[in-house]
Amino acid sequence: MLVGQYVRRVVIVGGARIPFARSMGAYAECSNQDMLTATFRGVVGRYGLSGERLGDVGAGAVLKHPRDFNLVRESVLSSGLSPESPAFDLQRACGTSLETAIIIGMKIALGQIDSGMAGGVDTASDPPIGVGEGLRKILLTSSRGRTANERLKPWLGLRPRHLKPSVPGVSEPRTGLSMGQSCELMAKRWQVTRDAQDQLAFESHRRAAAAYDEGFFTDLIVEFEGLREDNNLRRDTSLDRLAKLKPAFPMEGSGTLTAGNSTPMTDGASAVLLASEDWARARGLPVLAYLTFGKAAAVDFVKHEGLLMAPAYAVPRMLQDAGIGLQDFDLYEIHEAFAAQVLCTLKAWESPEFCRERLGLAEPLGSIDRARLNVKGGSLAMGHPFAATGARILATLAKLLDQRGGGRGLISVCTAGGMGVTAIVEKN
Repeated sequence: MLVGQYVRRVVIVGGARIPFARSMGAYAECSNQDMLTATFRGVVGRYGLSGERLGDVGAGAVLKHPRDFNLVRESVLSSGLSPESPAFDLQRACGTSLETAIIIGMKIALGQIDSGMAGGVDTASDPPIGVGEGLRKILLTSSRGRTANERLKPWLGLRPRHLKPSVPGVSEPRTGLSMGQSCELMAKRWQVTRDAQDQLAFESHRRAAAAYDEGFFTDLIVEFEGLREDNNLRRDTSLDRLAKLKPAFPMEGSGTLTAGNSTPMTDGASAVLLASEDWARARGLPVLAYLTFGKAAAVDFVKHEGLLMAPAYAVPRMLQDAGIGLQDFDLYEIHEAFAAQVLCTLKAWESPEFCRERLGLAEPLGSIDRARLNVKGGSLAMGHPFAATGARILATLAKLLDQRGGGRGLISVCTAGGMGVTAIVEKN
């Protein structure tokens, strides 16, 4: 039976993550499994789940070794949970952990399971490096040989060029452009200024530093490899320092995106614990907030739209599902892949032309109160381990709503491949 007798509310019990670290640094010797396991253990320890059998666990990684074909299940087996807790791997680029949370949430809502954990992990310090296509063909041809001569013959064609390794690409296969270059084109199209991007980046670092200083992240972060705080955070940054940085992805001879207003390559992992109300309360666990809506969208970024603009489409469709407007939120958590991406999305929602021609709306969605945006900092300050960001945001937002005593929050995450994942979190 896929659906129970009634739809249940999905509780966000809480979450945990290891500090995010700039790649090739603190976690250079750590694997995806090391980091995800440490994060799962953090959740298990924080909520007293040792030996507990969860209904399901979902997570994933964008940069993934062949050895990690069963990454999440292997991490669960070392987490302290009951070995009878099933697990699955999923990947939707930068929206991976938010997507897994939505899927686990739907299973809980429909009565398939009572509890589950969702998360994500990524490391750019330990990327999957494989053999090139030429050497791969030699290996496969040789393995198909039936005789010693047939197995040896392909190797006679081996040349030095065949020894060049194959490393993960940083460009979109359909356009050949990196994400930064694609966002630079978006910034030009939407006339997003360098000053506006630097201001958003500055606020991200300032707010994240203040959140650490006030102890907000104390119960959300698990110490790992000697780190207790995201090491991308720049407490001493300033608008003057940001203004001195050179363009990182210049297009057509100019550019506004820099290392300061773009996220760096980052290693890290995060997870959230979700449950039905009965399951959480029977164990004396907190009910921080509820995951109430989720939506994914995609755009034709090859011909018609900016690579990272899909959330601009997903959010209004989700608002229609919920029967509310863009201004009906107390908090907004928009993933800061690049400051320009956030600002392009906000401009799109304010544009009568975009909302009419692209979204089919009679009126623009309108603007948001920037004071409610990423109030504890965002990805520009903390870093962005691709698959881990969504769960970081979800746990942060749930805690914020609980501290406020109620309210509604919006989550928006852009991804590679022209996709976006969004969600609504509420407490009432």
